[in-house]
Amino acid sequence: MRPLLEVQDLVHAYGERFVLTAGHWTLHPGQVVALVGPSGSGKTTLLRALLAQPAMADSAVLINELGAQGLDHQLAWGSTGNTGNTTLLANGCVCCTIREDLRTTLRDLAERRRKGELDFERLVIETTGLADPGPVAQTFFMDDEVAESYLLDSILTLVDAKHAPQQLNDRQEARRQVGFADQIFISKSDLVDAAALDALQHRLKHMNPRAPQHTVHFGEIGLDKVFDLRGFNLNTTLEIDPDFLNEGHDHHHHDGEHCDHPSHAHDHHGDHDHVPGHGHHHHHDDDVKSFVFKSERALDPAKLEDFLGAIVNIYGPRMLRYKGVLHMKGTERKVIFQGVHQLMGSDLGQPWEKNEKRMSKMVFIGIDLPRDIFMQGLEQCLC
Repeated sequence: MRPLLEVQDLVHAYGERFVLTAGHWTLHPGQVVALVGPSGSGKTTLLRALLAQPAMADSAVLINELGAQGLDHQLAWGSTGNTGNTTLLANGCVCCTIREDLRTTLRDLAERRRKGELDFERLVIETTGLADPGPVAQTFFMDDEVAESYLLDSILTLVDAKHAPQQLNDRQEARRQVGFADQIFISKSDLVDAAALDALQHRLKHMNPRAPQHTVHFGEIGLDKVFDLRGFNLNTTLEIDPDFLNEGHDHHHHDGEHCDHPSHAHDHHGDHDHVPGHGHHHHHDDDVKSFVFKSERALDPAKLEDFLGAIVNIYGPRMLRYKGVLHMKGTERKVIFQGVHQLMGSDLGQPWEKNEKRMSKMVFIGIDLPRDIFMQGLEQCLC
């Protein structure tokens, strides 16, 4: 898809205070970014900082508000006009409040754009603090009309450093929001001490090892951390993050090596690891967990397809996000796969380099998934 806009070395400041910087980032037509997180985590603050940029003038903003009187868009930006649930913001952006089904709203926006009634090239969705990101993400894949008009780029989750520990304890939607994230922004880190922040970061990493974490103050974040992450693009996963599992922190168990850890109590034909650094922190028993499967042995395509199909059929509603770079028998190219709940897709990636170690790496993030069943099944798919 031809880029709509490329930006390099952009800086925005209030006086001497730098609020937004960007090294290099690209916007594609119809690109969608979803902001999720509990109420008070800083979604509107981040959105306000983003929309202050001239480059964002031809954007649409969907705000999923609860109640008859939505105030977020009024608090964030002065409006210059209002038509139904659509507000023309002072900077030229379109702000639309989601009062009904997201799919209906997206179709309506796309149709009005085709008719020339609205002019926008990218879309930012700010969800309610209670939102489950799963249905939001699925909307962009299950509806043909929506899929033709929009490209879901990423899900960005904001976490309030001061209140997150209790929110993660009490609210499953908060844990789901972390599990779905392509990027995690931690706000209000100045309100907690270093030990508390470190514990939170480790807990988040335990729940979602594939999402980079960034602390953010009053919406201050680089645009390259927000746009063009391509979290749902199969072909470019390796180009963005060729080693999204940090081998430097993993616990490796080679084929047949014995391990006394309870979760490693069976024979190992592939390697399966905990997330980084788990030996140094107390783990909360969160129902949203992640685990990793790795193996240098090639996977049998037919066996893997049958196994993943069966797993998704049984556990799909509990499988939040799953991604992998696969070493498959019968091809000299990497196979990239990913899924959201029951929706799963795969594609051929780049060829394996001549001296590159061929290894399958998969990460699964879900709600109380039976780790041993997944691991044993994947081992049986190895050649």
